[in-house]
Amino acid sequence: MSVTYTGPYKKGDIKKVVLAYSGGLDTSVILKWLQTTYGCEVVTFTADLGQGEELGPARKKAEMLGIKPKNIYMDDVREEFVKDFVFPMFRANALYEGQYLLGSSIARPLIAKRQIEIAREVGADAVAHGATGKGNDQVRFELAYYALKPDIKVIAPWREWELSSRTKLLEFAEKNQIPIAKDKRGEAPFSIDANLLHSSSEGKILEDPWEEADESVYQRTISPEDAPDKATYITVDFEKGDATAVDGKKMSPATLLTRLNELGKKNGIGRLDLVENRFVGMKSRGIYETPGGTILHAAHRGIESITLDRGAGHLKDELMPKYAELVYFGFWFSPEREMLQALIDKSQENVSGTVRLKLYKGNTSVVGRKSPKSLYSMKTVTFEDDQGAYDQRDAEGFIKLNALRLRLRALGQGGPKR
Repeated sequence: MSVTYTGPYKKGDIKKVVLAYSGGLDTSVILKWLQTTYGCEVVTFTADLGQGEELGPARKKAEMLGIKPKNIYMDDVREEFVKDFVFPMFRANALYEGQYLLGSSIARPLIAKRQIEIAREVGADAVAHGATGKGNDQVRFELAYYALKPDIKVIAPWREWELSSRTKLLEFAEKNQIPIAKDKRGEAPFSIDANLLHSSSEGKILEDPWEEADESVYQRTISPEDAPDKATYITVDFEKGDATAVDGKKMSPATLLTRLNELGKKNGIGRLDLVENRFVGMKSRGIYETPGGTILHAAHRGIESITLDRGAGHLKDELMPKYAELVYFGFWFSPEREMLQALIDKSQENVSGTVRLKLYKGNTSVVGRKSPKSLYSMKTVTFEDDQGAYDQRDAEGFIKLNALRLRLRALGQGGPKR
């Protein structure tokens, strides 16, 4: 006997809810479902994160579904997204499972933060999202909600309703006179999430990890094979770990990332085909495109290579997987992420200077770096006469001291087993 999970609340429990609303089929169905299921007032929030879509239709659809203009929030949060979320994460050089630049993960805490701010502003007692019960986003949204407003009520329709198939979703939309785009009537070949940092595609035709993704999957980059046959050289300036200029031109954070996206797209940079471990326990395959972020990551490591002390740099590299995991799992507003951020930000005090990069057919190479805070000494490392900058005889004692425990082991225990 199957049991239908009907959710933690009943009609009358919810007075007003703030919904993370994209204007697409799923969230439009959710909007109507909230009204009919809970009989509550709905406030919509649509964030412009640089996803590249016209947001006007979302407003029109919300109005058509009975949402009062005062209850429709549409905010351009691109600068906040890059300055307060993307840049702090990039100071850490964060890569989940050594590859993923966390484009979806880092957007969720900002959306959730704004939802809670709106909930306080309008006196809402609940928030809602359109994430499914199989994915990571439900966790990311809800951990952020509870961290920022512990008493908030959370509605996750995909964990509650009986609309368990595409057919049922479309039937509900038609019954409630929700407009359905022609391309939504058929089964979507894959799902897409996008923002200024990246685009991700997953599901349907991408679920078999053996099958190569068709070129039609890629949204943000041209194929490396089709990229120019001539390399593109650029410079990126940094101040205290954050990029501030491209080719000597000062830019705001969002404008700078937009420019790097353009350069990355043209040169086929930033594609990733990844099978990752979701927080909920399953493996999933995703196609990610992070053109500007891939360039920024390489550039940041380039400037750190001459400005960061070895001990500090190695410690950062040891902590990075933990930091990346916290972001991926949704713990942006956790004390441990804040503690790590304080350490990372301290390490960036002298990470300033300029990096020169070569972009060519999907590859990003650091080919030059300079800084007024550089720890690199040509006088010390030269193979020519260093004029007394380094006494090579000092190395003998250094080596013998480091070898002492190895010699004692060999004398007392016979050394390593061959």
